[in-house]
Amino acid sequence: MWFWQKYTSPWSLSQAGILGMNKRNHSYISRYNPRRLYPLVDDKLKTKRIALDAGVTVPELIGTIREQHDVTRITELVKDWPGFYIKPARGSGGKGILVILRQEEGSFYKPNGSASTGQDLERHVSNILAGLYSLGGQPDVALVEGLINFDDVFDGYSFEGVPDARVIIFKGFPVMAMMRLSTAASDGKANLHQGAVGVGLCLRTGRALRAVQFGNPLRHHPDTGLDLYDLKVPHWDTLLTLAASCYEMSGLGYIGTDMVLDKFRGPMLLELNARPGLAIQIANGRGLVPNLKTIEKLGQVKMNVEQRVNFAKDHFGIFDE
Repeated sequence: MWFWQKYTSPWSLSQAGILGMNKRNHSYISRYNPRRLYPLVDDKLKTKRIALDAGVTVPELIGTIREQHDVTRITELVKDWPGFYIKPARGSGGKGILVILRQEEGSFYKPNGSASTGQDLERHVSNILAGLYSLGGQPDVALVEGLINFDDVFDGYSFEGVPDARVIIFKGFPVMAMMRLSTAASDGKANLHQGAVGVGLCLRTGRALRAVQFGNPLRHHPDTGLDLYDLKVPHWDTLLTLAASCYEMSGLGYIGTDMVLDKFRGPMLLELNARPGLAIQIANGRGLVPNLKTIEKLGQVKMNVEQRVNFAKDHFGIFDE
């Protein structure tokens, strides 16, 4: 990976402010995330409930399926919805998410144009309930959500999938952000390990700083050819405010917030992650540690959400664009 190859030793990585997994787990996740609160973010249904209670915008919930004997309810549940998602409540890394863009005469069409039958949907829901995609293989719940109508500004920046924004929130402050753009290699999923493109974002403006795929730099989307450096996230202040407000909502001090932009409803929270990955540093070409230490030096200072967002933009934005 080009970014890590700039630094030839653990000491060099440390000097460059790169946050490693051990330090992340010990100094930030274990220290700032009470384990009793993990179920609130590990279960997407619980996350949705606390988000709604806090007034945070989330995708519309069509319904849930909890028992195997209810699997056949799925086609009835979605009959009035042209497009929808079926996802595991306790899944991770985009596993088990089925996206249907439209249905016609008993067929359900995925983003790649292939058709599924009602029996295919039932089989997928059954696999979710059996724990095929859940953390630890535990029995799960299937969530059915309304389709996100992603903002037209992202046309061509994502291939057969909805782009999302990952914002790392530390003690209520945004400290780093990126867009995750699906590709043919990632099968329409916004997962960097599966081949999605990561685009580092300026916290001040929401503009692209650089882009990577499989850890290597690139300028243009591998499938659409669009210049990734032209990307700018609209409603940026609203998105950052929504992400920062998840600190009070969840009670967790170090979290990854995954946001999407719906062209009708604006920024929405997809999910929270109490163990956010470290690839965001590769997308941004810089380490997390300096920003985290800046927040820690503030001590117990009291700021509201707007003040925290403004502090992050002033201290962590890129001013030499």
